[in-house]
Amino acid sequence: MRVLVTGGVRSGKSRHAESLLPGPATYLAPGPTYDDADWAERVAVHQARRSANWTTIESHDLVGVLARTDGDLIVDCLGTWLTAVLDERDLWEVSSAEATRVIEREVRDAADVLRVRDQGERTVLVTNEVGLGVVPSHRSGRLFRDLLGMVNQEVAAACDEVHLVVAGRVVLL
Repeated sequence: MRVLVTGGVRSGKSRHAESLLPGPATYLAPGPTYDDADWAERVAVHQARRSANWTTIESHDLVGVLARTDGDLIVDCLGTWLTAVLDERDLWEVSSAEATRVIEREVRDAADVLRVRDQGERTVLVTNEVGLGVVPSHRSGRLFRDLLGMVNQEVAAACDEVHLVVAGRVVLL
């Protein structure tokens, strides 16, 4: 079973995603590392919620972790993964077309691996829904919004279900 969980910031996405994997699981945290007290507190809250029998991997290698990890897996979240890839590859200032080409390859590879993961293993991916807001006034915001929208569509196509979380309520799409 492959599930994409999407919704706004602080909508309850992570809590819902974690509830879909009651047993031991691997937790991929693919985002950038911030030296920031607020970020550290958010990470600590997430960690405290998870069972002690979960394994955490901090890596931007989404494709590799999807391919190499046996058992249930949660990826939280694709928005932070995208940010890390854009940072790591210095894509914030290149043309939108060039950034799109790079991210399209990455997400297609991830979706291909996701499709062939053992169906006995549950894979839950968390992402932010970016298509409900205003057009960002800064180029970096528009680039991120456009790329994450593309990532979400590609991953959703590889999943069996998509769950939208709004105000802690879940709607199956």
